[in-house]
Amino acid sequence: MASLKDLKNRIKSVKSTQKITKAMKMVAAAKLRRAKEHAEAARPYAERMEAMVRALTANVTEGANLPVLLGGTGKDDVHLLVVATSDRGLCGAFNSSIVRAARRQIADLEARGKTVKLFCVGRKAYEQLALQHKSKIVERVSSLYRTRPDFATADELAKRILQTFDQERCDVCTIVYNHFRSAISQVVTFQQLIPLAMDASADAGAASAVYEYEPEEEAILADLLPKNLAVQIFKALLENAASEQGARMTAMDNATRNAGDMISRLTLQYNRSRQAAITKELIEIISGAEAI
Repeated sequence: MASLKDLKNRIKSVKSTQKITKAMKMVAAAKLRRAKEHAEAARPYAERMEAMVRALTANVTEGANLPVLLGGTGKDDVHLLVVATSDRGLCGAFNSSIVRAARRQIADLEARGKTVKLFCVGRKAYEQLALQHKSKIVERVSSLYRTRPDFATADELAKRILQTFDQERCDVCTIVYNHFRSAISQVVTFQQLIPLAMDASADAGAASAVYEYEPEEEAILADLLPKNLAVQIFKALLENAASEQGARMTAMDNATRNAGDMISRLTLQYNRSRQAAITKELIEIISGAEAI
């Protein structure tokens, strides 16, 4: 049984931990509000950008020489999986849920005879995937979330992904990240970046309207497709940033509550032990007095 001094020291330690988790929760809550606003503001732009590219694609001649970002390589053998996580922990299941989904995707692709290569965005993605799939990691990027992700960072990351895609001779590129819904709900999302995933219903709606483009559609797409890639990556980074802060706020709130429960239990145990020690001393004193 723990002594009174040990219990007192443990209560003090848990209270110190509770102060830290409470402070981290408040910081995450403040960052979450801004990150949520940025993520929600980026969604309409990314969706309209993708819709514009699809509308242009619907008017491109079928026999035209399509760029790789749109038509791909014509094969489906080598997959580049961009796994986007955070650089820090203490955010619940935010990182582990992304990595688990990536591992399942790797196993599924390899079961179908595909070759998988990994592009790790965030320190946690590399640390967790390197344990089992280190030989598949061809590129890694970290320290993207020290400040709020900006478009310049996303554009640079898009160029590195495209460069890796060309150097490794990949056929398909997919990014996996957490889509932000609320502070307690983040959804792991797979989005195909290369070639651009086309929606049949969207194509039908775009084909119903006739537009004339100047210059030609191919020339517009050559300039628009790299920008669309950067925009989609920017959206994924903002969604991840908001999801990370939401997950951290929830995790620190749970940790603060658990610390409070532990303090209550330890305080009760301390009081019982102290009362037992006092009772024992009184019995010894009374017994000694009676013996005299």
